[in-house]
Amino acid sequence: MMSRVLLFYCFTPLADPDAIRLWQKELCERLGLRGRILVSKHGINATVGGELKACKQYVKNLKSYEPFRNVDMKWSEGTGLDEHDMSRDFPRLSVKARPEIVSFGAPEELEVDESGVVGGGIHVRPHEVEGLIAEHPDLVFFDGRNRVEAEIGRFDGAIVPETETTHDFLKLLDAGVYDHLKDTPILTYCTGGIRCEVLSALMIKRGFTQVYQLSGGIVRYGEEFGNEGRWKGSLTVFDDREAMTFGPDTEIIGVCYGCGSPAGALHNCEDDSCVRRLVTCEDCWDRPVFCSDHATVSV
Repeated sequence: MMSRVLLFYCFTPLADPDAIRLWQKELCERLGLRGRILVSKHGINATVGGELKACKQYVKNLKSYEPFRNVDMKWSEGTGLDEHDMSRDFPRLSVKARPEIVSFGAPEELEVDESGVVGGGIHVRPHEVEGLIAEHPDLVFFDGRNRVEAEIGRFDGAIVPETETTHDFLKLLDAGVYDHLKDTPILTYCTGGIRCEVLSALMIKRGFTQVYQLSGGIVRYGEEFGNEGRWKGSLTVFDDREAMTFGPDTEIIGVCYGCGSPAGALHNCEDDSCVRRLVTCEDCWDRPVFCSDHATVSV
């Protein structure tokens, strides 16, 4: 049997997020899917995986709910199924209701309606990027992910903010670090598009005047251009695959935290209390690698 991983989000007003949480939990358990789902009054954000037929049934059920009817569902191959025919890419199912479905720490700033985020950047589809650059030669790519994700893959010449968590973006914006770009055309990008939905709106509220967002994120860009576009390296994903690529002979641009060799994936610090992710090569993958804060741990 074949396994698949689904990645999707939908910004839409939800009157009863906890009811959606219970529905999603029951649906995934019934279909044997694992993954992570966040629900809030602003919508849903999810990545789940399992057997192909179960994934198809999940999508059918999800889109039967009118607010989620037009969800942009991103499919990718999973690494396989375990002895219980459940995804190897997720250890468990987690379905939670939270104040935000992407944690910028500003739920009170975000406005959504039935069409999505109110006041966000202009959506640019992957095939429109080159035309946007031709129209705005001074366009800058602005990475909307955590800095370590960009260490293994990013757009050529992109601005990569010094962020460890998504909350750090607001700190940098409010400190005026990027005020010099307020009148410069900016194309924000992230994994599947969700972080840029919020980031672009927050930037516009702070006086940035020409903000665009890459529709569908890096995933859709990679599906369209493979390794032939402006994207270089691997894409960080949030399941046990750790990273994915868009074709053979992907350029490896990361440097292993453990040994300094070329690397194209991330791995958690081996300290159980730490949430930092480290660029890790294949040779170091199966041996303990600790971040600088936990490097004194005996290995």
